[in-house]
Amino acid sequence: MEQKRQKDLRIVLLALAFALIIKLFLVDLMVTQGRSMLPTLHPGSLLVVNKAAYGFRLPIVGMYLFRWGAPQSGDMVVFYTPLGERAVKRCSYVDKGNFFARGDNDLESFDSRSYGLISVDHILGKVVAVK
Repeated sequence: MEQKRQKDLRIVLLALAFALIIKLFLVDLMVTQGRSMLPTLHPGSLLVVNKAAYGFRLPIVGMYLFRWGAPQSGDMVVFYTPLGERAVKRCSYVDKGNFFARGDNDLESFDSRSYGLISVDHILGKVVAVK
């Protein structure tokens, strides 16, 4: 009986470790707030974010170890703003390691028009699905 409990505990711990690795490096779920991306995203929209879309990013250090892609104009990305807040915006253009972040709702979007270009190193991932 004790061996079965130990085996079950190992399986649970492995499953948790596997889930943590997936969340830290591959895929994350986010819920949107605010109105800056209306009409594309509404407050409370669930986003699936591909954290490996542009490369392998170290989560704690916040830098890319390997890159295999770059954001393209029109990509919806999750990134840290200069104020340290997470944001979801569309890439308007990408140039020399920076991108112009723009919300779909011009009247209510706090974006690169206010804080300038964003380094691609600040990108957390690409939005691949919206529910």
